[in-house]
Amino acid sequence: MGRYFGTDGVRGLANVELSPLLALKLGTTAAHVLIEHKQDTKVLVGRDPRVSGDILESAMVSGVCSQGVDAVLAGVIPTPGVAYLTASTHSAIGVVISASHNPVRDNGIKFFGPDGYKLADEIEAEIESQIDSFDDFPRPEGVDVGNIFRRHELIWEYAEHVKKTSDVPLKGIRLVIDGANGAASEIAPRVFEELGAKVYCIHCNPNGININLDCGSLYPGSMQAKVREVGADVGLSFDGDADRVILADERGQLVDGDHTMAIYGLYHARNGGLPTGTVVGTVMSNIGLELALRKENLRLVRTAVGDRYVSDEMRRLGAIVGGEKSGHIILSRYTTTGDGMVTALQVISIMLMTGKRLSELASEMTEFPQLLKNVRVERRDGWDANPVIAASIKDAELKLGDSGRVVVRPSGTEKLVRVMVEGPDQSQVEALVDQICEAVRRELC
Repeated sequence: MGRYFGTDGVRGLANVELSPLLALKLGTTAAHVLIEHKQDTKVLVGRDPRVSGDILESAMVSGVCSQGVDAVLAGVIPTPGVAYLTASTHSAIGVVISASHNPVRDNGIKFFGPDGYKLADEIEAEIESQIDSFDDFPRPEGVDVGNIFRRHELIWEYAEHVKKTSDVPLKGIRLVIDGANGAASEIAPRVFEELGAKVYCIHCNPNGININLDCGSLYPGSMQAKVREVGADVGLSFDGDADRVILADERGQLVDGDHTMAIYGLYHARNGGLPTGTVVGTVMSNIGLELALRKENLRLVRTAVGDRYVSDEMRRLGAIVGGEKSGHIILSRYTTTGDGMVTALQVISIMLMTGKRLSELASEMTEFPQLLKNVRVERRDGWDANPVIAASIKDAELKLGDSGRVVVRPSGTEKLVRVMVEGPDQSQVEALVDQICEAVRRELC
């Protein structure tokens, strides 16, 4: 991670850490780097509906146009929509202004390359290295200044792409959609209704300040309750930028990203469509996913946490499915990044093709007790060199032996250290997580 860029772009407290000035610098520098690479066509910009998006978008686009590069504003649109449209509209770069699942006070800016994948590391590094010189770049005058084009209708081009990822009609399916008051609120109900589903919407009324507020993929409780209330077949909880989805089965029981990968991987393996017999997860993926795949002679390859690492490993291995327990799933036959709507559509299609309820499909993976806790810290670095924290982790690993795992890592976007313990006994797992969290708290807070 650099001075500005983390594992997923630039994030921070909106209007403070991620200020309009920083957005202006990023826009100016990104456009300048494009010109240096003779890619001065256009930049596509999309965002989620949080209130700070307006000022950051305005500043970002001002910087882009100040370099003579045109900006196309897609408006409020899911992150995977920007990834898809960056490629389909032949844009040089795609920009997403969103803090994903984070609360409204935060925001972020991340970039996609012209192929719809995360911007190449070397280009990101160029932006990072030149950003503080942004005021020294030459600027065009008069008619050579960049233009701004507002094209929110592009969201429906993306919607058609989503619909074409499955040819299975959804007639008779009853869905609950929790839009997290975010970027999926407009598009998701329409897509699934047009495919034939009966849709019940909750949290699909964004007002700029209610994004992810007690709703969405981090808070799916109201979605689960609605599933039980209306007798739905499936519930979907998106996050603020709709690149992830957490599902619920017909009983209102959660189906997370690990179960989703198991469902997709096992179905396609049994139907001759899982190249290399590989699913790519992360160090946070439950050991139950690994065991479910192993029964079918398939393998789980783990990466560091972060969709960039999952995507890179999938491309290296030629895998078609990978993702995270959080519901951020990459299905490379259809997407270049996580896409909550595409993921949900594929799972529902498997339900219909197999004639099985979601609970039955999800039951092929048995989840081991796993607990993740976050410790808010003053600094994220240094935890791995701290002897007190190291001793606590080692003690937990000795107690678990070969029957469990301990994963401690800093957040890539927030001042948090995440502590995860997995093992066969819930009470032991809880005690060991608390033990490590207390050590982190004492040493880093």
